Amino acid sequence: MLFLKSTSVTKAPGIYEVDIAAKPPGKTFGVFLATDPDNPPNSILAGLAELGFQNTHSEAYTHKDRGKVLDLHFQKDGTDIFKGWKTEECEANLKAIDTLFGNVGISVTPRVMSLAEAYS
Repeated sequence: MLFLKSTSVTKAPGIYEVDIAAKPPGKTFGVFLATDPDNPPNSILAGLAELGFQNTHSEAYTHKDRGKVLDLHFQKDGTDIFKGWKTEECEANLKAIDTLFGNVGISVTPRVMSLAEAYS
């Protein structure tokens, strides 16, 4: 679940927060979204599907400010060991993610999770 300060401010229509993160060692990234379930970001969701990302987790909750939130996680299998991404796949996928979110005015910064965060 992404940390949200408020549900009154969105980064783009229907999107409260975006996190592009990988478990160590950091070659295969997931897309983590906190969205407004009453105003879903359909173009982003369709774009992720077109890029081959599959929804692996969906959890609805009410934020402390009473706003509704739908937490979504997306993963894409690669061709490396354990379905990870090879270096070329990583570069291409991150570029595609950057373009997809950039088209709606969201700047993304991929990051590698801490060990505690990744395996909690």
